[in-house]
Amino acid sequence: MPRERYQDALETLRGDVLEMGEQVDAQLETALESLATGSEASARAVIEGDAGINERYLALETDCVDLFALQQPVAGDLRFVTASFKIITDLERIGDLAVNLARYARAADRTLDPDVALDAIGEAARSLLDRSLEAYAAEDAAACRRIAADDDDVDALCQRASETVTRELIERRVDEDPWTVERLLDDVSRVLLTIRDLERVADHAVNVAARTLYMVDGDPELIY
Repeated sequence: MPRERYQDALETLRGDVLEMGEQVDAQLETALESLATGSEASARAVIEGDAGINERYLALETDCVDLFALQQPVAGDLRFVTASFKIITDLERIGDLAVNLARYARAADRTLDPDVALDAIGEAARSLLDRSLEAYAAEDAAACRRIAADDDDVDALCQRASETVTRELIERRVDEDPWTVERLLDDVSRVLLTIRDLERVADHAVNVAARTLYMVDGDPELIY
């Protein structure tokens, strides 16, 4: 492959990764909408849209493998292709988590839902994803480090929310039939799973930032 076509292939890969990121971000936004509103249509759209995410992931995985095998990139190009390969895996997993969130929204019993601000956690996690994609596009190492630091805030939100849900369960008096108690326990479990998966979204966003930092200057500082 002539040098010009090789560079074009690298830039095409970057653009395709960012397009996948936009697709995953849209899925996450719709999943958060379904959590906030209970919209069956939004939840269904996320679940049905997951196949498109998976197809794009497999296509990009093939593109990365072809670049490894046929072009044998070195130095900065090797880090770029390797980081991109890892980033699409994180994006695919965020897509899976969005599907989980949509399913939790479908299962919610809003008459018994514990009182916790899932929307604030969701928007904080989504913000990290958006910022990590921007850092990848701009090759911004400083932004990557800020994203990793800000993940502590999301972790703290998740911790407080989990404690709130648990405390509400302990303090709440349920004087009705055993069926109501069982439904409440199911709802508490679902909300705790929702908090866990939102935290995982943020963790994968930090992974995207970590891969980008490695891509830019070879620094493995954030990779774990």
